Amino acid sequence: MPHITALIKRKSLIGLSIASMVAVSGCSILDSSGSSQIYQEGYVLDKNALSSVSVGSSQEQVILSLGTPSLKTKYDNEVFYYISQTRYRAMQFMKTKIIDRKVLAIYFNKNNQVAKVAHYGLQNGQVFDFITQTTPTATKEQPFLIQIIKGPANLPTHN
Repeated sequence: MPHITALIKRKSLIGLSIASMVAVSGCSILDSSGSSQIYQEGYVLDKNALSSVSVGSSQEQVILSLGTPSLKTKYDNEVFYYISQTRYRAMQFMKTKIIDRKVLAIYFNKNNQVAKVAHYGLQNGQVFDFITQTTPTATKEQPFLIQIIKGPANLPTHN
């Protein structure tokens, strides 16, 4: 009788082990089958097109090279913004989450020629220019950039 009990326990353990392995391997199969998804939205930066835009280029040249901007504003002079973001979804039924947002800003002078090119994003929680490798100084535009890159909930409050 003790042999039969030991045999049943052993077969139960083997069955449980096999079921566990199947469950775990099923998870990795799901993961490797591409159930997680990454979406690129907005402007997709073409480095070759960007290299054709330099200080002194006209607005027309910028539009021909980069296309129509996502947004145009006028602070002291006109600025073109090309906005992109990356979203991630772990599983088909889950909501997407924004994991990266970048802003390519083309600044024009009073003659409508490129004065500066900046590629903003977040680094260590701060707005960062990936072209000059610097954190931009406070300007009229700063709250606007923060709102675009971090989202409206992260706007600085003014007392």
